[in-house]
Amino acid sequence: MTDPAPTPDTAADLPARSRREQIYDVAGRLFSERGYHATSMRDLAGELGMQGGSLYAHISSKEDLLVEIVQSAAQQFDEALFTLRELPLPADQKLREAMQRHIRVIADNMESATVFFHEWKHLSPAAYGRVTAWRDTIDTFYRDLLTQGIAEGTFRPDLDVKMAANLILSAVNWAYTWYRPAGSLTPRDVAEGYADMLLAGLRSPEVP
Repeated sequence: MTDPAPTPDTAADLPARSRREQIYDVAGRLFSERGYHATSMRDLAGELGMQGGSLYAHISSKEDLLVEIVQSAAQQFDEALFTLRELPLPADQKLREAMQRHIRVIADNMESATVFFHEWKHLSPAAYGRVTAWRDTIDTFYRDLLTQGIAEGTFRPDLDVKMAANLILSAVNWAYTWYRPAGSLTPRDVAEGYADMLLAGLRSPEVP
């Protein structure tokens, strides 16, 4: 016999972290479906079966929810990508793996990825600045891979590193707008297809 589901507004009966996680999960879904500005605290409370005032026992504001969702998504990308830096692999293999990991994070977290890439512009100036700084670190990560490939002779010596990094990021980041986990393509299928096309233009003529 299964335990009964929690009844509405039973926050006191649940561990604080459990209820907090529920709030962030529902906020991520609503922000991704409706947009940050179109989602009210009343909407959020209604989805959770809570009284509006009860939310403030767990969070201080709607913007705090957005900040937490954005920061959590950024951390997932960091953990997936930055471990590649020290791997003893040629740049083309690192790039292929980086794109696969990048798209995997998006595919596994479609709602938070949508909020991250689309709703972050609604952050307050301080939080907005942290996100743009993070975006610079990801841009640098891909530029470093391209620079490594040029130094190895894997990538074309005349490659415009800035433009190539922008192209790669446009491809992988934009996947949140069209990729569907239930579809016929896996994240690896998407990443391999992108990598095959991009590497064909990046590789040095000297590399078979």
